Amino acid sequence: MDNHLDHADETEFKTLTDRREELEDVGQNCSTNPTMGDIIHRRFSRRAFIGGSLAVSAISTTVSPLAILTADEARAETLSAFDFKEVEVGIDQTHHVAEGYDADILLRWGDKVFADSPEFDPLKQTPATQAKQFGYNNDYIGFIPLEGNPDHGLLVVNHEYTNAEIMFPNFASVVKEKVMKDGKPVLKDGKEVEEEKVVLGEYTRELVDIEMAAHGGTVIEIRKVDGKWQPVLDGKYNRRITLDTEMQISGPAAGHERMKTPSDPTGTKVFGTVNNCAGGVTAWGTYVMAEENINGYFGGEMAENHPEHAQMKRMGIPGGQYEWSKFHDRFDVSKEPNEANRFGWIVEVDVMDPTSVPKKRTALGRCKHEGAESVVNKDGRVVFYCGDDERFDYVYKFVTAGKFNPNDRSANIDLLDEGTLYVAKFDEDGTLEWLPLVHGQGPLTTEKGFASQADLLINTRFAADALGATKMDRPEDVQPNVKTGKVYVMLTNNTKRKADQIDAVNPRPENAFGHIVEISETDGDFTSTKSKWDILLKCGDPSLAEVGASFSTATTKNGWFGMPDNCAIDAEGRLWVSTDGNNEKDTGRTDGIWAIDTEGDARGTSKLFFRVPVGAEMCGPSFNPTGDTFFLAVQHPGDAGLATFENPATRWPDFKDDMPVRPAVVAVTKQGGGRIG
Repeated sequence: MDNHLDHADETEFKTLTDRREELEDVGQNCSTNPTMGDIIHRRFSRRAFIGGSLAVSAISTTVSPLAILTADEARAETLSAFDFKEVEVGIDQTHHVAEGYDADILLRWGDKVFADSPEFDPLKQTPATQAKQFGYNNDYIGFIPLEGNPDHGLLVVNHEYTNAEIMFPNFASVVKEKVMKDGKPVLKDGKEVEEEKVVLGEYTRELVDIEMAAHGGTVIEIRKVDGKWQPVLDGKYNRRITLDTEMQISGPAAGHERMKTPSDPTGTKVFGTVNNCAGGVTAWGTYVMAEENINGYFGGEMAENHPEHAQMKRMGIPGGQYEWSKFHDRFDVSKEPNEANRFGWIVEVDVMDPTSVPKKRTALGRCKHEGAESVVNKDGRVVFYCGDDERFDYVYKFVTAGKFNPNDRSANIDLLDEGTLYVAKFDEDGTLEWLPLVHGQGPLTTEKGFASQADLLINTRFAADALGATKMDRPEDVQPNVKTGKVYVMLTNNTKRKADQIDAVNPRPENAFGHIVEISETDGDFTSTKSKWDILLKCGDPSLAEVGASFSTATTKNGWFGMPDNCAIDAEGRLWVSTDGNNEKDTGRTDGIWAIDTEGDARGTSKLFFRVPVGAEMCGPSFNPTGDTFFLAVQHPGDAGLATFENPATRWPDFKDDMPVRPAVVAVTKQGGGRIG
């Protein structure tokens, strides 16, 4: 997801993306459940004092701190699982990759997806042309090999959202406005302060329909030729998924009264998917899309006495960031209130049939899903992990009732319609409990307001509140590691958590830079309901004591980062993390990909492998099966400063005056061949 730090007490310019993010991630969880910050502090403040301060004090009587530091660095450098020369941090108009690697542009916004797709003309965009071209703001990337070939397969890509200001010509302008605070103009030296900001023009039905066609996903065949990847435009599996794509609602909520609309009285059919952030690929070769910030697409007003008002408010609906409701009644909650209940799900696409109807799998719950990474458990059941990407929301996992059949793909096609959804409750003693969201159990009863399993799943956030799940600091990607039985949770940040909301001695009451939680599933059993947890990293600049970062001493000035977002586990079980929110003001660097040691003496050592151009966010990331190609997504490049179509912060990746800045997928390979990293 797109993320920017907010500084409510400072006067500063905010891009349209900044303002969009503030509306999307409003933090609607008002339950009294403990926050992850509460628990981290109560666990680690004691442990750090007993096992850290006293131990260092005792050792220091005989060994100098410098000697300890030097020894730590030497061990980490020797035992690191990564051997590339790291990239220097910085901010400029292009991307950078580690020495000895190539980073080739594979697909850009507007590129052809089919042999008969029109050429991209940014001055003559239409809904019809966009529907046959690569969509905007590529986020999740997955690779599905064809016939087991690691050099030939299907690339599946989510298109999360659109940046109209840098997407449409002659649409955005720069204006001066008074800076307001608490409803009053901000003064400096007795004069009212003004700031320049970018504002959008008047939307038309056509512009809205172009945006709708630019959302969704792309499935496209790619092949490595002479060591370089290229799209196969006549590939028989190629398809675009947009807001016009018919989808089936399946699972427990299918056909429920709250899913029915005037255009679909059955409650089983919906068109399109929106705000697809991270995602996943299943063991049976399907593409999983997660619907995240759905609230921004809905406008209108809903009366407070409407039966859907409370749960809509918990989801931040209507958000009104887009103008779709002015032209499409289904996105106006005052006209079709149930339409919003048909978004916020996990969508599964059978990529081997380009005519297949994607299915919204309601058994996995409804929230602002970030990702749906899965693992086949040793008993054959399949486990999916998801974060609900909002401040103070939760981490989930779903365990299928049925078992994966490696010999019969068709037997797995509807595995996601039956199973148990769990939410995580972290305890201060380092254990966690996965609590089942099952109607009739505990507080999840009709008497408590949950009429059925379908009703409960539509109100997943309320159900998790009732169970006492732990409020997290923006859980984004959640990635299982089949080699180690561990699971990594990316917690991007939570600058909304104020000091009076937490324990007085919490080390990071305003978690600006995020952290990474490591879950150890008991005995490597991913279906376990009782597990253990630890902190892998607290992010931010380790040279600033007040930040409280915990990178290893071998991490260089280039190696630390803030705002972990997406992640990937490579074929060797190593962790790679992408970020969202690093910038000149807050961290002095762009976003990128960092390789992180998770085992042994090098644990907590991080190295920068790839960095994006100015204004961009690093998304993806995904490897091919042999680990010799790393697919990365560069999202919203050029979105910095007073960026418009005519004046972006960069014209990456084309660097042509007649081409706008374009989000793109990059294929990273090692010069001379070999595995990445």
